[in-house]
Amino acid sequence: MAFERINQKDWYKVLGAKPSDSPAELKRKYQKLALLYHPDKQEADVPAGEVEERVQRFIEIDQAWKILGNEETKKEYDLQQREDTLTKEWPLHAQIYLEDMTWNEDEQLYTLSCRCGGSYSVFKSETKDVSLVCCDTCSLVIEILQ
Repeated sequence: MAFERINQKDWYKVLGAKPSDSPAELKRKYQKLALLYHPDKQEADVPAGEVEERVQRFIEIDQAWKILGNEETKKEYDLQQREDTLTKEWPLHAQIYLEDMTWNEDEQLYTLSCRCGGSYSVFKSETKDVSLVCCDTCSLVIEILQ
């Protein structure tokens, strides 16, 4: 499942959770919020505008659980969050296509020299999962374009 990055919600924040929370803790937080905002659990005298807000909040809570309650989608989401954080925190040196890197057949490794004298390396087996690569010497990062 690919996640939309533009204006992406922080699904942990939606559940009032942290990435370090256990699956059981995430489920507990989800269930508590789902009961609170579920359309069937609303009082009859709630103003119409507020009902719509609460329904939207429930939909958001449900979406957060669909992502964070599944081990595979949670892992993908966490990796994407980490990548987004790295992109914000680390200086991006360049955007490079794999074919522009040097290929080492024996090691099954792509490399690129960094301006500091170090190098960026990515194994062929990692190319599907990795888009940011750190220099082995300095703090610069390259983004590998597919």
